[in-house]
Amino acid sequence: MTNIYQAPGSNLSENTTTFEGMGSLENGIAGNYKFSIQDIISEAWAKTNGSKGTVWMAVLLYMVIIIPVGLVVGFVLGLVGLGADPTGSMTRNIIAQLLSSLLQLGVSMPLAAGFWMIAIKLAVRAPTQGTEILAYFKKIGPLVITGLLMYALIIVGFILLVLPGIYLSLAYSLAPALVAEKNLSPWEALEASRKAITHRWFSMFGLYLVLMIIAVIAAIPLGIGLIWVLPLMVLAGGIVYRNIFGFEGAVRS
Repeated sequence: MTNIYQAPGSNLSENTTTFEGMGSLENGIAGNYKFSIQDIISEAWAKTNGSKGTVWMAVLLYMVIIIPVGLVVGFVLGLVGLGADPTGSMTRNIIAQLLSSLLQLGVSMPLAAGFWMIAIKLAVRAPTQGTEILAYFKKIGPLVITGLLMYALIIVGFILLVLPGIYLSLAYSLAPALVAEKNLSPWEALEASRKAITHRWFSMFGLYLVLMIIAVIAAIPLGIGLIWVLPLMVLAGGIVYRNIFGFEGAVRS
């Protein structure tokens, strides 16, 4: 019986550069990678030393850009009569929300890709800096398409049975990084991420759950613990990507 929630396969057989001890595109899709929550968190914690400044600079740049963009988008749509209006028609509000989301994706997706690349480079000790979060607007087209496809499929999954939406939310999480780092097309990136994560979906869910618990605990004392925990979470994501897909151009530590 056909699974209506399974996306069609894509041809991802092209060889990529691999590095000893790291994953590769082909092995990641096939599930040939190791995944240990304890090892990932331990390595991420060790690598926070010397990485916190880079991560927090990226966070600051993200906030400085994304918050004003959201305000400007809302203001501009309001000027042209397409702002959100609780008393307006449902069609008008849907159009306003779609336009707002599309415009914000044009900023948030390149920034997310930049964040991923910082995380991956920190994981392999490759040179990077916080300003690299701004370096992927050159791929705005494929990144926005990736975001649109990803969110549309996730929303459909939630509307239908909820569980498919939860599955896809996690399964598609590495897609922006694949577009930025391996130059995959949007659909190839979504499929590669989904296929690779499906092999260890519950382990990946467990990692995110543990990191979330750590973050909640760290935030209790006035959020001071987040100074260390946020870089830990970013590095954990970079290590996961490295272990699954590797990194072309990696610098060995």
